[in-house]
Amino acid sequence: MPKPFRIGIAGLGTVGTGLVRIVQEHAALLDARAGRPFEIMAVSARDRKRDRGVDLSAYRWVDDAQELASDPEIDAVVELIGGSEGLALDIVRTALANGKHVITANKALLAHHGFELASLAEEQGVSLAYEAAVAGGIPIIKAMREGFAANQIKAVYGILNGTCNYILTEMRETGRSFTAVLEDAQAQGYAEADPAFDVDGIDAGHKLCLLASLAFGVKPDFDALKIKGIRHIKVEDIAYATELGYRIKLLGIARRGDDGRIVQLMEPCLVPTGSPLGAVEGVYNAVYVEGDFVETSLLTGKGAGERPTASAVVADVMDLARQIRVPTFGVPAQELEQAAWAVTGETRSHYYLRLHVLDRPGVIADVSAILRDLNISISSLMQRGRDPGQPVPVVLLSHETCHADMEAACEKIAALACSVEEPCLIRIEEL
Repeated sequence: MPKPFRIGIAGLGTVGTGLVRIVQEHAALLDARAGRPFEIMAVSARDRKRDRGVDLSAYRWVDDAQELASDPEIDAVVELIGGSEGLALDIVRTALANGKHVITANKALLAHHGFELASLAEEQGVSLAYEAAVAGGIPIIKAMREGFAANQIKAVYGILNGTCNYILTEMRETGRSFTAVLEDAQAQGYAEADPAFDVDGIDAGHKLCLLASLAFGVKPDFDALKIKGIRHIKVEDIAYATELGYRIKLLGIARRGDDGRIVQLMEPCLVPTGSPLGAVEGVYNAVYVEGDFVETSLLTGKGAGERPTASAVVADVMDLARQIRVPTFGVPAQELEQAAWAVTGETRSHYYLRLHVLDRPGVIADVSAILRDLNISISSLMQRGRDPGQPVPVVLLSHETCHADMEAACEKIAALACSVEEPCLIRIEEL
């Protein structure tokens, strides 16, 4: 009988508990598909007495999770603690240094320390696997490293945070404000008590950082990523976007320009309603890939939750049990390049611009003069209603223009005496 593949689990939160549940419910199926049995040898978490809804009595309990990283009975450590520093980082470093495979769902850890950890894994001849770190149940890491290996990747676009996508969908469907929908999302468990990590784009940014590395063979560089969340999006922006034939999505963008520099952005964007990403609603995630041979491909599914994320962890366990080894970021770590990142202000796009200005003669002429002086051309203008002397919304769509010029225009428009609110500027991606 083949030797069992033995794992230790550090962290028994939602994903760790889901992993135990899958192993218990599908043990025979997993053993058959892996070609060898795999066993949970030990587990560790902060609270031993907590009822997690699964039977842990068959597994050795370890109070200090660090012990898993040096346990001779364990072939792979599954790190599900989270966080970019502290215990999670220590466990992963120690396990790799001791010649143990590591499986993690920790996107923050890899976004900040991915190159170091990938280098260590390869020096020790072991794998660092992280299918569960990006887009939950969508097998995007395997797709990027293996399925698209024949392609020069041109661009990757992603809806990578289910909480934000849920909030934006609910705002559009119900007409409620960001604050009201966020409170509802927290009540339903879609958003944390402190939602900043999600709604400010940090969680999705970590994931995009890893996808950019895989797509372009560059070192993960979270500090080079420009991030803007969804707090400033208002119901009226969503309504105007809908009227114009768009959806607003928190969109990750990683693409190589003609000059070889890589654009890496995480921000709300307008995408066409009928586009592949425009149709992705609710808590679902999606990744849209452009390659020179595959042309375009869309992968979509639930991006979080116990079952989808635990399923992704098991996929990594299966690969390691089958002795499938691939470089962490698709190429050997020492071949990863330091990316030449595009300057955000120099990127060009079409833009949505919503103003709140006093309804009086000469206002549109003042705004138009600012845009003219910055070489910004308008493709359409929309104003709803007349209310002389009172604030009214004005929506403009631009032709392709420089981001820095659009930001400069917003500053100048905000300084006009007729302007009563900061302009809302949103990039348009015509996917």
